[in-house]
Amino acid sequence: MKPPLISVVTPVYNTPLDVLQDTIDSVLTQTFEDWELVLVDDFSPQGGVRDVLHRAAAKDSRIRVVERSFNGGIVQASTDAIAAATGEFIALLDHDDILSARALERMAKEILDDSLVDYLYSDEDKVGPDRKHFDRFDKPDWSPERLRGQMYTGHLSVLRTALVREVGGFRQEFEGSQDHDLVLRVTEQARHIVHVPEVLYHWRVVPGSTAENIDNKPYAWDAGVRAVTAHLERVGIRGHAVAGPVPGTYRIERAHELDRSVSVIIPTRGTAGEVWGQNRIFVVEAVRSLLATSSHRDLEIVVVYDASTPENVLTELAEIAGDRLTLVPFTGTFNFSRKCNEGFLAARGDVLFFLNDDVEAISDEIVGRMIAPLSETDVGMTGAHLFFEDGAVQHAGHAHHMGQFSHAYLGTKRGDYGAFSSLLINREASGLTAACIAMPRDVFISVGGFSELFPGNFNDVDLCKKVGQAGFRMVWLSDVELYHFESRSRNPLVHSFEHKMIIDRWGGPQRDPYLA
Repeated sequence: MKPPLISVVTPVYNTPLDVLQDTIDSVLTQTFEDWELVLVDDFSPQGGVRDVLHRAAAKDSRIRVVERSFNGGIVQASTDAIAAATGEFIALLDHDDILSARALERMAKEILDDSLVDYLYSDEDKVGPDRKHFDRFDKPDWSPERLRGQMYTGHLSVLRTALVREVGGFRQEFEGSQDHDLVLRVTEQARHIVHVPEVLYHWRVVPGSTAENIDNKPYAWDAGVRAVTAHLERVGIRGHAVAGPVPGTYRIERAHELDRSVSVIIPTRGTAGEVWGQNRIFVVEAVRSLLATSSHRDLEIVVVYDASTPENVLTELAEIAGDRLTLVPFTGTFNFSRKCNEGFLAARGDVLFFLNDDVEAISDEIVGRMIAPLSETDVGMTGAHLFFEDGAVQHAGHAHHMGQFSHAYLGTKRGDYGAFSSLLINREASGLTAACIAMPRDVFISVGGFSELFPGNFNDVDLCKKVGQAGFRMVWLSDVELYHFESRSRNPLVHSFEHKMIIDRWGGPQRDPYLA
């Protein structure tokens, strides 16, 4: 099969001449030959810029120069570049950045391997004035929820030219976040999306650039909010974006489905213990905090309790939850999975919200926030941001990586951003802890519920593997926060046979596709 022609499009404005030459040289030294470089000078006042461009074009016929007669900004210059491109694919290259020597070769290989691919992106790093590389970003595989919270695909982005033109190319009203807006529109229509897990792009740090400090372009953040909000409207998600905790991040405020029936299923033994110097009955305080922070109308609380649960605990639960409470007695030896399944059998809700008894809500509207993303038919599960008693992170999604199933960012201090803001944005995860998850009822049924072969540990890993295998996304919600006084109500011991069972069933994970 003939390799695709890749048009590298580069808008140019007042670039330092040596930096501009480095950018051009990084294309000239590509190991792949089927490219063209379209350089659009946006009426640079700095002398010498056009001389550099024309010398490059004279050196190699694959380089073309477009000269604008007035300064229109990056969107207009990029639009002119796309109009001039003749390649089947477009690669976006900023005027002060550098491609790795194999960048286009790697992208072309992926295109040849998959004739339906419409969008490709690679990992990236930054390079300073001393030419030292830093801030390597090993990106997640395709993660649509993360793209709503952050323009994570960034550089290098390669897009099918016909699709770029079909969706309308760059849009002036989103200048500053024009790439994010374009990629959102392209990926809404793309047949296949490919992540190339190699650093193929070096984002150059020069004074005044976003690579140096994202605060240099505050208007870009506002444009990003509008771009994400417009995306939500196009794909039929009721809600809007707001600025996230740090520049370049966004929070999605979805409309809450207050009348959707939800069953909160809580297994318990009615255990008591001390938290922050005060004695508490865990399940009572879990239910109290959930109801105090939720205005959800169609809500039932299904408590699956052991025979050893004190009668006063059940009485207090009835006083708190009233006619929303369903009590399910459980007999037999401890089996968390069986207790959850028996809770499901007693539940009437369209959404099943599994909750450990040793939690306490921090955020408001926990129920509404947890179930809102489930309105997307390909979302099979949502999970929460959990903290230990001392405020350290207990759960921020599972990490299925290097032969282990663990919690990402375990023990990280509250307020930490995480790698590339991973603790600040909603995103897909390979798995979520069953201490706090929500699922559509039909998804739970279709995957067979919890496997009772895992009575104490890895039952949530197994459930998540089944949900993922069925083709559903699992979304971790950074802004749904609860305390989890982990294992205060049960023995936390993990037996070696349990670990062997999960590995035998699913194999040892090597690379988590959603870790950054």
